[in-house]
Amino acid sequence: ITTLPSSRIKLAKQTSDEIVSFLEVSDVENMMLVPDTKTPSGLRDRSIMELFFSSGMRISELVSLNADQMSFLKDKNTTRTYELSIMGKGKHVRTIFISPHSAQWLRKYLDSRGDVYKPLFINQRSKDPENKRLSVRYIQMMISRYAILAGISKKVTPHTLRHTYATDLLARGADLRSVQELLGHKNVATTQIYTHVTNKRLRDIHEKFHSGKSN
Repeated sequence: ITTLPSSRIKLAKQTSDEIVSFLEVSDVENMMLVPDTKTPSGLRDRSIMELFFSSGMRISELVSLNADQMSFLKDKNTTRTYELSIMGKGKHVRTIFISPHSAQWLRKYLDSRGDVYKPLFINQRSKDPENKRLSVRYIQMMISRYAILAGISKKVTPHTLRHTYATDLLARGADLRSVQELLGHKNVATTQIYTHVTNKRLRDIHEKFHSGKSN
């Protein structure tokens, strides 16, 4: 059997996607209380954070949303979870779910808009009608700022909210395959970065139901 020397073996590099940093749900709730929702920008920012945590969207998916994709919100049902098809990573269409609570904030935000700009989330300071869509960088800085104002010491990014969404689902009993679909992961191996949650749940089950005795 021929073997390769260790110097010839390349190990897979850890990507930022594999580094799981998540928040307690109470921290997310505190962040959402920071924006002044009496202002257009505050209402927009609250809606963005609500949508992130409700859907687990990637930031690239969120900034690409257009206002006309939210036409279903004309339905004023306050108890319904809505489905939305979006263009995900790799140009794959996937379905996200918007909770009734998140839908209410999106309605408030859209009702406050007195314009016909195409993007869902607009830069209210931009004077250029062709450059109204919020950038990825803007939202990254916005999320970081609200985390600091909420008293959260760790670095918080939009991806932190995505990780928190997945962690919360698993902690509440969702299975890994379902979370894989909700996150839009092509391979369940990608979703297995969340085994810190499933491992804890299994440990809790073991402690609760297994006596540890042979008889």
